[in-house]
Amino acid sequence: MFEFSDEQKMAQTMLRQWCEKELAPSVAKMEKGEILPYDLMRKLGRTFGLDEMARGAFARLEAREARGEAAGLKSKEDEEDDGGPGGFARDPAISAIVGMELSRVCPGFTLAFGATLGLAGGAIMAKGTFAQKKRYALPILTLEKIGAWSMTEPNAGSDAFGGMRTVARRDGDGYVLNGQKTFITNAPFADVFVVYAKIVDDANPDPRTRPIHAFLLEKGHPGLSVSKPMDKMGMHSSPTGEVFLADVRIGREHLLGEKEKDPSKEGARDVFHGERTGMAPMCLGIVDRCLEDSLKYAKERTAWGRPIAEYQLMQDKLARMYMHRENIKNLLFKQLWMAKNGKRQSMAEASACKLYCARSTTEVALEAVQIMGGNGYMREYHVEMLMRDAKLLQIGGGTDEIQIVTIARALLA
Repeated sequence: MFEFSDEQKMAQTMLRQWCEKELAPSVAKMEKGEILPYDLMRKLGRTFGLDEMARGAFARLEAREARGEAAGLKSKEDEEDDGGPGGFARDPAISAIVGMELSRVCPGFTLAFGATLGLAGGAIMAKGTFAQKKRYALPILTLEKIGAWSMTEPNAGSDAFGGMRTVARRDGDGYVLNGQKTFITNAPFADVFVVYAKIVDDANPDPRTRPIHAFLLEKGHPGLSVSKPMDKMGMHSSPTGEVFLADVRIGREHLLGEKEKDPSKEGARDVFHGERTGMAPMCLGIVDRCLEDSLKYAKERTAWGRPIAEYQLMQDKLARMYMHRENIKNLLFKQLWMAKNGKRQSMAEASACKLYCARSTTEVALEAVQIMGGNGYMREYHVEMLMRDAKLLQIGGGTDEIQIVTIARALLA
């Protein structure tokens, strides 16, 4: 049986205190677009030493590079450093606790934070050359710069690979990129972009099967532009926008990994896998907060002279919320146990986890609003925001329908 250690529980307590003191007072302004989440992200990083952990990891990577050590001779610590920002890479439970605690207060903030560190930073750390890691990933992992992982396109949402129309044409020893990305977290304010495109190859005229590669771009590069933040239903604290590529000329050093013979499609699948499994902590945080607020409200709110918690209909809702919370917690703990023991969930397992967690979280958030009635519908009450934010979890990282297809294919294979 997996459970958090005393050290991890202490980290959780510290994070919850930080969220209540630093994050909660800023949520209303972030939701209205009056302030951006990035200064608070940097404050979080400084408070818990994420920037110094990342620098320490890079110092060890640089020492290895200088020694010219073979990839096959890496120590366990080296492998962890290759994976991302120090403490998060070394202890997946701490990463999960961060996602849980931030999401209890502001899921949008969690999304912006995770997209820059986990998606953009993680993709570069996983496949980039050392020079690319140092130039692009280090500033992201220290939160000096903001990253944007750019995959989705206007006509290629669920059909992310086959429907991709962004192209990279060879131009001497470099490339020229053209295309458009949409629904990209952090795009309006990002400094570094991981952009996926198909290599135009006369030997492979079928646009659906052309090799896909990732390219690294920085804000201000000629031909690269972004939209203003999109007006969304939820996740208002997480800026989302479009990325436009118009004859963007780049050298081979901008190709992630600098090896065209190694397509980025599998690397992107790994990011999708991580995005799906990484949703469980967000879901647990939202559900836990909804249950906590609903219990408090049901005990205090009276109707016909009795607390509404005494009515069986309310008890049914609360019991179901508790059931979902425990199931999500168990799914998360299974993930953490597997990570601790060097195991990896299959795509079907990851999809099943995301499907259940996302649907349960949306149901719980809706029930929290219902329990509070008219009050729950008001922005003064926290569950109103959590309900709107929860819905994205059934869409982002692969819709519910895509998860079902993935599971069914694995069952019928």
